[in-house]
Amino acid sequence: MNYAKLALMALSMIGLSGCASNRDSRIVNTKQPGPAIGTAVGNVGGAVVGNAAGLVVGVGEGAAGAAAVPFNNDRRVIRTWRTEVTSDGRTVQVPVEIEVDQYGRPVK
Repeated sequence: MNYAKLALMALSMIGLSGCASNRDSRIVNTKQPGPAIGTAVGNVGGAVVGNAAGLVVGVGEGAAGAAAVPFNNDRRVIRTWRTEVTSDGRTVQVPVEIEVDQYGRPVK
């Protein structure tokens, strides 16, 4: 696809897309009981459907996270240095590595 067609398609999509405004362009009076009840029922229905969808997504993400836990192979190592004197009298630093779990407790 050449760039001219791509640019024309992008400009047409921008031109055909609408823009949001805060004006209430309804013909009915929203203060009357019928439209007020309809708006309330619509809001409640949207909240229920939105929460149900959120529940499904939350359960799916939780299950995926729980299934990934056994495959976590991150290693946490704390390195300390110990000073030792060699047999010929030199002083050297020797690393001591301790593997710890996610809470900082040493793994046996």
